[in-house]
Amino acid sequence: MLVLLAAFGLQAQQLTLEDVVIKRAYSQKSVIGLASMNDGLNYTALENMGKEIAKYSFKTGEKVALVLDIAALKNDSLKSVSDYQFSSDESKVLLMTDRVPIYRRSFTANYFVYNFVTKQLSRLSNGGEQQLATFSPDGERIAFVRKNNIFVKSLRFGTERQITTDGVFNKIINGAPDWVYEEEFEFNRGFEWSPDSKQLAFMKFNEEQVPVYHMPMYKGLAPEHKENKIYPGEYSFKYPKAGEKNSIVQICVYDIKSGYTIQMETGKETDNYLPKIAWTFTGADLGIFRMNRLQNKLELLFANPNTGDSRLIYTEKNSRYIETDFLDNFTFLEDNKSFVVLSEQSGYKHLYLYDLSGVKVKQLTEGNFDVIKFYGYDQVKKVFYYQSAAVVPMQKEVYGISLDKKKKFQLSTLAGTNNADFSKGFKYYVNTFSNVSTPNLVTLHDISGKEIRVLEDNAVLIGKLSKMRLPRKEFFKFTTSEGIELNGWMIKPVPFDPATKYPVLMTQYSGPNSQQVLDVFSVSWDTYIAQQGYMMVCVDPRGTGARGEEFRKCTYGQLGNLESNDQVEAAKYLAKQPYVDAGKIAIWGWSYGGFISSLTLCKGGDLIRAAIAVAPVISHYFYDTVYTERYMGLPDQNPDGYNKNSPIALASGIKGKLLLVAGTADDNVHYQNTIEFAEAMVQAGVQFRMMSYNNRNHGIRGGNTTKHLYTMFDEFLKENLK
Repeated sequence: MLVLLAAFGLQAQQLTLEDVVIKRAYSQKSVIGLASMNDGLNYTALENMGKEIAKYSFKTGEKVALVLDIAALKNDSLKSVSDYQFSSDESKVLLMTDRVPIYRRSFTANYFVYNFVTKQLSRLSNGGEQQLATFSPDGERIAFVRKNNIFVKSLRFGTERQITTDGVFNKIINGAPDWVYEEEFEFNRGFEWSPDSKQLAFMKFNEEQVPVYHMPMYKGLAPEHKENKIYPGEYSFKYPKAGEKNSIVQICVYDIKSGYTIQMETGKETDNYLPKIAWTFTGADLGIFRMNRLQNKLELLFANPNTGDSRLIYTEKNSRYIETDFLDNFTFLEDNKSFVVLSEQSGYKHLYLYDLSGVKVKQLTEGNFDVIKFYGYDQVKKVFYYQSAAVVPMQKEVYGISLDKKKKFQLSTLAGTNNADFSKGFKYYVNTFSNVSTPNLVTLHDISGKEIRVLEDNAVLIGKLSKMRLPRKEFFKFTTSEGIELNGWMIKPVPFDPATKYPVLMTQYSGPNSQQVLDVFSVSWDTYIAQQGYMMVCVDPRGTGARGEEFRKCTYGQLGNLESNDQVEAAKYLAKQPYVDAGKIAIWGWSYGGFISSLTLCKGGDLIRAAIAVAPVISHYFYDTVYTERYMGLPDQNPDGYNKNSPIALASGIKGKLLLVAGTADDNVHYQNTIEFAEAMVQAGVQFRMMSYNNRNHGIRGGNTTKHLYTMFDEFLKENLK
């Protein structure tokens, strides 16, 4: 294991704000674009800035071939690719370029198809940019979305068929999710090929009744919108806020041969969610997931793709809510007899095996810990592979367990955060490891755990940082006045003098099932702040992940209340430490973290000297249906939860200094939140600083924006904590 050691020489280099947050000069490298080939013995990787696809041996880790040289194709429209996808027989590859983001996960792009047999390169479509291009399992066709409609390209005949015609912006979407499904159910493709390639199942979103959110768009400079030079423009899109109408979703199946489309039966109730579709292994049935509006009941339906008839197979219920990781980890197994779910039936997240009739076969994993991710099932060795936080919540390990549960073993060997990518057939895996003192260490292993090769050790970064006086994260825990034990980390200035009292900046996100207190490496804004003479501290409050269902869900119906109470408790704990200046404690956060930093300032009285709130959710009335109602219930059923825990209601309690920051074109956490909070503080007589970034979205980037933003943070902290 490579361990990063800080240098303490007098001439040690210092971190600069520009290097850390602008140039990202200390970012870790990883291995991306890696894909197992069909034989399970080799993998491919995207190299040379997206200009080459190379083939490597799992057994030796050595490069065995150059699969594709983009420059050799001599196509002026294809200089490099950002992603690629092989057909099932690996005779063709789909190449993606010119990626342009829409929202968080959606984007348009141009796609090309290269045929290894004919040595021909062809553009997927000449009708404009595409979305979500995907091979059929037999490699004969590619389905894609353009302007809310679905198209199918026949690679054999070169023909393009439009299979839906009713797609219209802000009305009907075919084959892709609407804004709230994309954001909160975390997917961007709403269609699935049947295993035999004869049918295409897809989602149809009717969002005509969903209220419209209007964002003014100004001229700006980076980028410049010249059409808005004199009068502002406007971007309007469908965004369902808590309690409002959602899209009505239908599940349809298109038959390639006949050209007919059949709607699947999903019940008479339309005020619900259909967040996932998945074919069974043979394709005899289409699995459709149906969830009620409160998201505490999830059902799996099996639909006959030829008739549309459906039947209920499985039901998952919860007294509070069901997290999206149930959908993410659900898997039909290759035996075509069973499926795996990640459920909280025991009070912790564990893997369960069910047969296709919905009968529980067995609980696969057990214990007072959470399983985080299901990697898959080795049908030959009858072993399930998964990631869990079985040692401590801050760390993650990779495990295997046999079907009969007689054999459980740990593949990862290093203490920290581990994640694995398995080859097809589960003969090999790539492990990515990190902890607070070790940058990404990416290693190739055979399935016995034997290390074959180091793929990335970040030696260059380690060498660079060894010349610097780097502060490090130290983990700690404390017990609140309510008897709740909380985990945290702190970064002390270097050199650290225990007789000196240091100002403190608390950082957090605090959102449901999130984790910031993790055993991972980073050189970031946190490190820079500590080097400037502050103590940087992070505490995961109640509601955060990897500590079981009760800890995670105790915030239900009262988002912000317990989390901000815990941050105040953390500040009280820190104020008692002999090396902390109790009169100089501040807190900051972004998005949900901005919400909590605002609430903490409202509740913290004289204890919290200052706060920074970036793109904060100020009222959950202003946020989307899926997220808000999952954790808060419906507004008309829980008015106290919505009203009492908003900084708008508590603004008069602010005694410290606040820096409030937002982008005017944030499609996620709307600028409305910031404006209404500002008005509440004005009317309460609270003085504050506010900064709006023109045409910026939730990430607040573009041009010189990031440098300006973090320089402002830096100056605000110096004004209020030094």
